[in-house]
Amino acid sequence: MANIEQLYQHYLKHPVICTDTRSITQGCLFFALKGDKFDANEFAAKAIDAGASFAIIDNPKFKQGEQFILVDDVLSTLQELARHHRQQLHIPVIGLTGSNGKTTTKELIRAVLAENFEVFATKGNLNNHIGVPLSILSITSAVEIAVIEMGANHQKEIAFLCGISQPTHGLISNVGMAHLEGFGGFEGVKKGKAELYGYLSQSNGYAFVNAANHDLMEMITKAAVKNVVPYNTEETGAVKGLLKHSDPLIEFDWSYNGQTYQAKANLTGTYNFENILAAIAIGCFFKLNPAQINTGLANYFPTNNRSQLTKTDKNTVICDFYNANPSSMAAAIVNLNSLTSNHKVAILGDMFELGDESAKQHQHIVELAAKNNIETLIFVGQHFYTVEEKFSANFFATPAEAADFIKTQQWENSLILLKGSRGMALEQLLPLL
Repeated sequence: MANIEQLYQHYLKHPVICTDTRSITQGCLFFALKGDKFDANEFAAKAIDAGASFAIIDNPKFKQGEQFILVDDVLSTLQELARHHRQQLHIPVIGLTGSNGKTTTKELIRAVLAENFEVFATKGNLNNHIGVPLSILSITSAVEIAVIEMGANHQKEIAFLCGISQPTHGLISNVGMAHLEGFGGFEGVKKGKAELYGYLSQSNGYAFVNAANHDLMEMITKAAVKNVVPYNTEETGAVKGLLKHSDPLIEFDWSYNGQTYQAKANLTGTYNFENILAAIAIGCFFKLNPAQINTGLANYFPTNNRSQLTKTDKNTVICDFYNANPSSMAAAIVNLNSLTSNHKVAILGDMFELGDESAKQHQHIVELAAKNNIETLIFVGQHFYTVEEKFSANFFATPAEAADFIKTQQWENSLILLKGSRGMALEQLLPLL
């Protein structure tokens, strides 16, 4: 069995990790991970044939020579290798988690810091027990600051990911009604996310916090974090922000050390303002000047179906169908209500992982939407469909049924919100809008 130091020496010579034989690059290390429906040990030989320098496997049946490195468990070996690599890095690592807005906040932070640093930020949504190690192992010696996104749907996951990424700085974007089934309710969400604060408290790290968020302030006080950098507050020396306009894109003033600056962002949604302020606070902490910060914000254009304003041939669509939970859904509805348009449409898909709260939360969202100034309401999915008899709106059990209805509509110059959990695949409706 290979030890981590020996494996790390191989990694230093071939610092590219692959876990899929369809994406093998010459000289990479192939980690044969297992899934519910596959065992990549079976493809180790194929990886070597495709150009991998070594294949890390945990089934001796597939060892065919010195290029096959046998370990006890491939996943834990990948995690341990990432932890070992992290210990060799002497740079700031910003750990980021939260119920909503993680990825948008990460991209805003990356865009701002990139004005003055070589920045690595988590690619896409690689934020779990596999993605975080892969992210850490993607950090090269050229990187000056790293931003690592961490996702979780159970207790102890953030603590585990902190043990791998070892953040020196951290940010919880917010806590909301997300992954209630796994966390065991909202208090469970707070406890799980606060594991980042706990790590920073023990390691004497720095926590950036929205001081206007009472839940976060309660969590950070309970965790006894010593180094707290507040934003969105009247406290001296803190970043403060004043939202001036968000119809449809955000314009605002922000101030730091008594000076006020004007700025814009290519984002819609008042709920994104606190994410913007977080990026500004981090930029100020790392001594970027105001012009650099504003340029970084202006250079960020969302492309990931999160609060993404998209012009179609006939309408304007807020593409926000990467994910959804009751907190983010409510914020999106309120935001749509605040925007100017002659005709507004909300197409809302089921929210997943809500456990026993599911029926209650789906009904709450329908009630909220009905109270707002939205002319056309469409609810899609089995969870929403269970409350269909109680409300006067358009309910469809599947996206295909919703598509048939949408094809009969003649919407033009309308503002349309398209939002639902990833599993609803609401992007299939976009070509019809």
